[in-house]
Amino acid sequence: MKKKKGFFQKFLDVVEKVGNKLPDPFVLFIGLAVFMIILSWIFSLFNASVIHPGSGEEVPIKSLLSGEGLEFILTSMLDNFTGFAPLGLVLVMMLGIGLAEKVGLLDYAIRKTILKSPPFLLTYTVVFVGIMGNLASDAAVVLIPPLAALVFYKVGRHPLAGLSAGFAGAGAGFTANLFIAGTDALLAGISTEAARIVDETMIVTPVDNWYFNIVSVFVLTIVGGLVTTRFIEPRLGEYKGDSVEEENAEELPNAGKGLLYAVIAGLIYIAIVAIAVFIPNSPLTNEEGGIIPSSPFLDGIVPLVLFLFIIVGVTFGITVGKIKSGKDVSNYMAESIKDMASYIVLVFAIAQFTAYFNWSNLGTWLAVNGAEFLTSVNFTGMGLIIGYIIFTAMLNFLITSGSAKWAIEAPIFVPMFMQLGYHPAFTQAAYRIADSSTNIVTPLFPYLVIILAFMQRYDKKASIGTYISLMLPYTITFLITWIILILVFYFTGIPFGPGIHPHL
Repeated sequence: MKKKKGFFQKFLDVVEKVGNKLPDPFVLFIGLAVFMIILSWIFSLFNASVIHPGSGEEVPIKSLLSGEGLEFILTSMLDNFTGFAPLGLVLVMMLGIGLAEKVGLLDYAIRKTILKSPPFLLTYTVVFVGIMGNLASDAAVVLIPPLAALVFYKVGRHPLAGLSAGFAGAGAGFTANLFIAGTDALLAGISTEAARIVDETMIVTPVDNWYFNIVSVFVLTIVGGLVTTRFIEPRLGEYKGDSVEEENAEELPNAGKGLLYAVIAGLIYIAIVAIAVFIPNSPLTNEEGGIIPSSPFLDGIVPLVLFLFIIVGVTFGITVGKIKSGKDVSNYMAESIKDMASYIVLVFAIAQFTAYFNWSNLGTWLAVNGAEFLTSVNFTGMGLIIGYIIFTAMLNFLITSGSAKWAIEAPIFVPMFMQLGYHPAFTQAAYRIADSSTNIVTPLFPYLVIILAFMQRYDKKASIGTYISLMLPYTITFLITWIILILVFYFTGIPFGPGIHPHL
C-alpha cells in the first residue's frame, strides 16, 4: 500500500512541478539578464539612487540600455565569463577528483571502506564533513557533494540524497565550524568598522561568535541528518536510475596494493605540507606565524588539494595498470572536464546576469532601502532581531556574496542595534545564520549550476524544480533551528564567544 504523503511533501511536489516547468537553466538566466537590462533602464528613468551606508557616496542606478551600459555589455562579456569566480575553482578541482575517479580509486576506496559503515552514521558524517569543509572555503561545495552522492550510490541509497546532504552541510551550514575560519576574520573586520561609528574603541574579533558556531556544528549535523533520512530519502524513494561509473566496478588487478600505496603517497604529501607550514618563518603562514584566520596556506588550499588528488590518483593508476604514461593522465583529466561541458555552458549565462545586476547597482539600492524600511518598523527586543534575520534571508536571493551584503548591512544595523544595547558581535551572529541558511536555494548562488550538473549525472531529468524541492527542506529547518538556537543563547545568557553576550 502506497504511503500517503504529508502536507510538506505535497508542497515540495508542487515546488518541483512548477520549478521544472521553468525554461532550461541556460535560457532562464539569459531571460533574467534581459529582464535586468530592462529593469535598470526603468529605474534610471526615475533617477533612482541611494547613499551607500559604508562610503557615504551617492550610488545611482545605471541603465544597461545607455551608451555606457551597452559598452559594458559588449566589452565585459568575455571577462564576465572567464572571471566568474567558481568557474576556475570547479574546473581545477575536477581535474584532480576526475583523475582519481576515472582510474577507479574513489570507487574502490568507497566499496572497501565506507560500504561497511552503519547507514545512520554515514548520513550524519556527510553533513558534518560538509559543515566543517568551509575551512577550505568554496572548495568544499565542489568537493563534498559529488563524493557524498557516489558514497550513497555505492551503499544502495539514493545518490541525490547524499548529494543533498553534502551540499546542505557545505552550503547552508557554511558559517558554522569548530575552528576559526577566514569568514570569521572577514566579517569581524567589517563589524568593527561599523561599530566604530558609535564607539571608536569597539573591536569585534574573529572569535566573538566562536562558541555559537561550535554548538551550531553539532546541532545542524543532527538536523541535517534527520532531514535527509525523514524527508529527502522518502521523497526520492528507491534509486532506479542508470548505473553510474560501471566501468570502474570491476575488481582491478593490484587494487588493494594500489589503495595502500595511494594512502602512503597521500600521507607523505600531507606530511611535507605540514612540515612546510610549521617550520619557523614559513611562507605559508600569516604575519603572526599562524594559518588561521587567513594565510597563504588557506588561500592556496585549492591547488594543495588538487595536488593531493593527483598524487593519490596517479599512484593508484600506475599500480593497477590504468596509467602507463603521462598521456593517460591528461586523457583521464580531459574526460573529467568533458563531463563538465553543461556546467561551462550554464556559467556563461549566469555570469552575464550576475555582472549586469552588480553593475547596475540594483542590489545596493534594494538592500539599503529594504534596511531603512526595517528600521522604521517599531519593533523592539528579539522581535526586531528575528525580523532582521528574515530580512537578510530574503535579501540573500538578490545579493549572494556574504561579505558584500554585510558591507552594506553592517553600517546600518550594527550602529542601530548598538543604540538599542546590542553587542555588534550578536548582530553579526544574527546576520550569519540568515545569510548561510538560504545560500542553497537562491538562484544566484554561483554553485547552483555545478550541483545541477552533478544531479543530472544520476537523474537526467533533474532540473531547477528538482533542485529547489531537495534543498528547501534544509533551508527551512536550518533557519528555524538557528533562530531557536540564537534565542536559547539570548535568554539563557550563554556567551556567543569569549566574554561576548547579546547586550553591551
